[in-house]
Amino acid sequence: MTMTDVCLFHLAVADLLFVTSLPFWSHYVVAANWPFGDFLCRAVTSLYMLGFYGSIFFMVLMSVDRYLIIVHAVTMVRHKSMQLGTAVATVIWAISLCASLPTIVFTKAKNESGFICTADFPTDSAWRQTTYFQMNLLGLLLPLCVLVFCYSRIIPTLVNLKSVQKHKAIKLTLIIVIVFFLFWTPYNIAIFLKALQILGYLIDECDFNKNLDFALQWTETIAFTHCCLNPVIYAFVGRKFQRQVLRLFQKWLPFGLSYRFCKSFPAELSERRSSTFSRSSEVTSARFL
Repeated sequence: MTMTDVCLFHLAVADLLFVTSLPFWSHYVVAANWPFGDFLCRAVTSLYMLGFYGSIFFMVLMSVDRYLIIVHAVTMVRHKSMQLGTAVATVIWAISLCASLPTIVFTKAKNESGFICTADFPTDSAWRQTTYFQMNLLGLLLPLCVLVFCYSRIIPTLVNLKSVQKHKAIKLTLIIVIVFFLFWTPYNIAIFLKALQILGYLIDECDFNKNLDFALQWTETIAFTHCCLNPVIYAFVGRKFQRQVLRLFQKWLPFGLSYRFCKSFPAELSERRSSTFSRSSEVTSARFL
């Protein structure tokens, strides 16, 4: 298992934690009531926050891994990659937990003309604004800077490679940055405006509050769908993943169906098996395709 495999596994775990919390929030929004009690309020919030930060951080880690492999040709033997990946993943989860703790600690279920599940920050404290600005910094600005830096170095390297797959690789790297920016930027802008309103820099009128809350709900929904796109971006377009799916189809489907489904692939697979090791094949093995 390579470093990329470890990152992809933990990215999937983070997305799963995040998605697990969504049915509870969906019921909460529709019913306008939290019927699940205080324990589940805190537990679901923990899943949500850990998945939120973990998904973004592991996506950034995968980009850094690709940068090191492609630009600096930093490769390690398999068992060392596994050990390093596990250690780095542990650090990433610890950072995600630390970033999530303020929201987790202050979240509780309380009765206000119906039960609500919310982060009840102390009055006259800066915790709420701090968590908003923290989400802007750790959830968008820093990850976006790292992504732009990594892929601004990766793309010129790919252009210089004599590989038939380089155009697909360049397209994929652009998709990763563009999709992340499009899905998360509106939500972070809405969070930033909310923080400014709490600090008193924006008007505090009923119509403006309603519009801002409405914008938060919709941009949050758009941002949440990004975790559903991660498997498509990082796995389903990956050549190694496609080969594994191909083997499953060949093993489990009836012979006739699997033959018709897979008959267009053998030439490509045969070519890949017979190819000699080169810088280009090393880059391909990094699964940016």
